Amino acid sequence: MKILLTGGAGFIGSHTAVELINNGYTPIILDDFRNSNALIIKNIEKIIGKKVGFYSVDIGNKIKLREIIKKENPIGIIHFAADKSVNESVLNPLKYYKNNISNLVSLLELVSEFNINSFVFSSSCTVYGNPIKIPVKETNETQPAFSPYGYTKQVGERILTDFYAAREKLSLTLLRYFNPIGAHPSGLIGELPIGIPSNLLPFITQTAIGKRKKLTIYGNDYDTPDRTCIRDYIHVVDLANAHVLSLKFSLEKKNYIKIYNVGMGKGSSVLEVINSFENVNKVAVNYAFGPRRSGDVPKIYADNNLIKDEMNWAPKFNLENSVEHAWNWEKKLMNFKYIS
Repeated sequence: MKILLTGGAGFIGSHTAVELINNGYTPIILDDFRNSNALIIKNIEKIIGKKVGFYSVDIGNKIKLREIIKKENPIGIIHFAADKSVNESVLNPLKYYKNNISNLVSLLELVSEFNINSFVFSSSCTVYGNPIKIPVKETNETQPAFSPYGYTKQVGERILTDFYAAREKLSLTLLRYFNPIGAHPSGLIGELPIGIPSNLLPFITQTAIGKRKKLTIYGNDYDTPDRTCIRDYIHVVDLANAHVLSLKFSLEKKNYIKIYNVGMGKGSSVLEVINSFENVNKVAVNYAFGPRRSGDVPKIYADNNLIKDEMNWAPKFNLENSVEHAWNWEKKLMNFKYIS
């Protein structure tokens, strides 16, 4: 059973490709490497011990995309392809509206044309804005997005729910995940930011290994116990497994639309993540405090009971596992040839 993975060479997409194969599916990866590297395809193949279906293509190239779908005839799509930096979206919003919204509409036109059964969407906790109640439930009212990135996820969800509400026998799952971290336990795939990292843990690992001189913590005046932002950090393999379970579940349903939070169900502050990294890996991180970053909410973490109850999903890895796996990946990158 073939599953199309748009953005499948990215951080979450690559781990999902591995977990799909472990569960008997055949992933077809589409990626243009704007947020990843060809190294990842090779390393996925090392993990699974065989070749993986792959096309180097911009998801906005509808003509090429139609040719691929016609050839491969996938039964489902897991849609990761999107620009994803909160801060960059503030500086360059049009890039985000084009890739995250316009290209999604083009993809859905092809879903309609080929009547593809299941669609799993890579959404985000940013759709909640600055939440009034924490932990955040799927039933929480969304607040105004703090960034263009968050807004594109809100609009993307609305486009998808409107589209699928009128489609019989097609299913949609919206996965609102929180902060993916860690790496594959093999150390062969992990987060590979192009240029300066926008996420916390790769900045920690790059600083610890000497690629960066210093980590800046954006803000130490938040209303939290240690005055730094609190996030829900979920191991990327646990997140990948949530995609596989969602796919399995949705393929069994007709005219099905569901929303799930995917997170640990508890928050950790920026300082807690740094301290955990230092304690687990026995290495110091040079950091300093700076001003708040535009687009950041002070505190957010998930109520993950719905996905636990309905799909029997549960995280297997904790924060200590995540920082250990991320550090192993960073150290292995020293031996890999890639362009950063």
